[in-house]
Amino acid sequence: MRLFGDPAPSAALPTAAERIRSVLAAAHSMTVVTDGLRSEVRHLDGGDPMGRLHLHPAEPGGHAEHRPAIRLEFTDVAPTPVRDRVRARVTVLGRLLTPYSDLSAGSGAGSGAESTCMEFERAELETAEGVAYVGLEELDEAAPDPLAAYEAGMLTHLLDEHHDLVTLLLRLVQPQPTAAVVRALPLAMDRYGITLRLEERRGHRDVRLAFPSPLDDVEQSGAQIQALFSAARRRSHRNTLPA
Repeated sequence: MRLFGDPAPSAALPTAAERIRSVLAAAHSMTVVTDGLRSEVRHLDGGDPMGRLHLHPAEPGGHAEHRPAIRLEFTDVAPTPVRDRVRARVTVLGRLLTPYSDLSAGSGAGSGAESTCMEFERAELETAEGVAYVGLEELDEAAPDPLAAYEAGMLTHLLDEHHDLVTLLLRLVQPQPTAAVVRALPLAMDRYGITLRLEERRGHRDVRLAFPSPLDDVEQSGAQIQALFSAARRRSHRNTLPA
């Protein structure tokens, strides 16, 4: 059985469009399906593929049906060894307006590699909470989270070098974890806060701890994280959860 904790009222969440843009910005690989063939594109290395894939609105009347369909698939995997490490799946669907070129051939504008034009149909975000559908205008207006490119390194550093601080953060969890929780690990971090996964013997639940204020850039993350640690230290009780 899988358990999910509701975020606290003050723990804001990224929109579906922002989450999609963040997954794309941090992606190191993707699967491309076109002309009935699946190909793996690797070594994106944080270069947002949307910078080389030009999305165009659909033509009225559905006149692009004769053009090859294209499907881009991305998997967002937690950088820490939690259960069920897949945090989200993103799919971008549309039809090719120009021949597909390998998006790993260059690192962005000015690289000399060709770009691909695509008539956008929709983007899908699949998480444990369900599937959200995002249109082109909403996707264009959204920006990647300022921590997207740094999140993996920040979470692994927190776990590997400061696991005692992860346990400290449990003082902020409401309701307090019970003895059924056998392990707590950092699952995600975005401009709004940190998500912890509390693993029990037969399931787990996710809890969000909100930063005092949302981040505008990665340089602000240190002060916001320290504010959470300070708040946890002010709690009178101690947590005896095993590491």
